[in-house]
Amino acid sequence: MALELTDANFEELVIKSDKPVIVDLWAEWCGPCRMVGPVVEEMSHEYEGRAVIGKLDVDSNPGVTAKFGIRNIPTILFFKNGEVADKQVGAVPKSALVAKLEKLL
Repeated sequence: MALELTDANFEELVIKSDKPVIVDLWAEWCGPCRMVGPVVEEMSHEYEGRAVIGKLDVDSNPGVTAKFGIRNIPTILFFKNGEVADKQVGAVPKSALVAKLEKLL
């Protein structure tokens, strides 16, 4: 299951992670976010132990949202060694997200 990321745990679970991290920035009211959500959940099972995959509700966590200048959702940030290594804005097929993650593994 994808981790629930928050302003409070973001540093520990994302920035300090020794594995690549995918962060799905979403909101309950966002239609395209609901399309991406199940894909992110699937990937969290498929990459368990190899990557950290989490979801961050932008409405509840304004700190992270502002820090990374998130203006459109869904936005998926790909982190490696605590830095943003790649980014995907908008709903895309699973294959696009898998390809970006595979490059970081």
